Amino acid sequence: MGTFSAPKDESRAGGPPKAEQRLSEVHNPSSQLVVFPDDQPLRLESGQLLAPLSIAYQTYGQLNADKSNAILICHALTGDQYVADVHPVTGKPGWWQALVGPGKPVDTERFFVICPNILGGCMGSTGPASLNPKTGKPYGLDFPIITIGDMVDAQVRLIDHLGIGVLFSVIGGSMGGMQVLEWATRQKSRVATAIAIATAPWHSAQNIAFHEVGRQAVMADPEWRGGAYSEFGVVPKNGLAVARMAAHITYLSEKALQGKFGRNLQDRATRSFSFDADFKIESYLRHQGSTFVDRFDANSYLYITRAMDYFDLEGAHGGKLANAFTGTQTQFCVVSITSDWLYPTRDSKAIVKALNAVAANVSFVEIESDKGHDAFLLHEPEFHDTVRGFLSAAMAKRGLSQEGRAQEGRA
Repeated sequence: MGTFSAPKDESRAGGPPKAEQRLSEVHNPSSQLVVFPDDQPLRLESGQLLAPLSIAYQTYGQLNADKSNAILICHALTGDQYVADVHPVTGKPGWWQALVGPGKPVDTERFFVICPNILGGCMGSTGPASLNPKTGKPYGLDFPIITIGDMVDAQVRLIDHLGIGVLFSVIGGSMGGMQVLEWATRQKSRVATAIAIATAPWHSAQNIAFHEVGRQAVMADPEWRGGAYSEFGVVPKNGLAVARMAAHITYLSEKALQGKFGRNLQDRATRSFSFDADFKIESYLRHQGSTFVDRFDANSYLYITRAMDYFDLEGAHGGKLANAFTGTQTQFCVVSITSDWLYPTRDSKAIVKALNAVAANVSFVEIESDKGHDAFLLHEPEFHDTVRGFLSAAMAKRGLSQEGRAQEGRA
């Protein structure tokens, strides 16, 4: 495999250290890493073969003797493997540290928790920022189009590598919930329980529309350079920031926005009569956009949003969603949020209806919250109690021993 060093650009001289660290994480992640060589290619749904394949991942807790306590956490669109420890680029706590850890609902003193960076990501797993072995340069748009199913097939490789036959649970929200559903339908005999949170069995026209706006914002940035920006040592930061700003609006509810920001001005007593960020909500969105650029790759954003757009569990099973779950023995918990308009409760109910149609074991909980889609990432006691109760009941049902509880740490 060749090597590639992006030429220096004066506009980046003395650039943000976080951006440099992110580029380092693409090729040398701070987490654990497994690499499947050229003779073990991953066949994608498009029919293309991808090799070599790298999967970066984190683990927490310890695997018990019979390997029956493993939980796979699937992250959402802009997440990564750092679910419960400090992010190496931002220095911020893990994105689901409220849920995962010692004594928490996903208890790392009882469970062996695995969280991989998805295929197409930019924190060490193979994606468009990774080196193309044919050219020695980043793939860019030469990276093949991927699907949620491809992400899951790559994760199966990791679970096989770890020697785990059956996962005690697969858990994820939003795009992570889509992965949960793919795991439960593609690997029926390997998923004991599944928790699908704030998700849907297909991507709606509205959601595709929002993603297209974000992609067009990235591609309209002159620094995108047809996806080859890495070769020029630049980043389409303005376009990616706008994409993030637009998406972030969909993660919140109108009530949450109004309650937190309203029409309040930002650090000023009167309007500036300019296009500065007069309002607090404007300042907040600009901050979200600028910090996102530090930790995420623009092409990864294009590829992952396209994978979500292609997700259609019903269409993949003859136009009948219940067909996807035929023969399942998995115990399901489906969770929705009252104020989530990105993946509203009706989408979760469609999943539950399909599971009921095949007499699957399914629980459904609608969490009362005014925080919007992102509520599952926040401290919501009812949600946390739901996850804790479901996992505890499943442990008791399967006779999973609670003796010899592990100490937190990487396995």
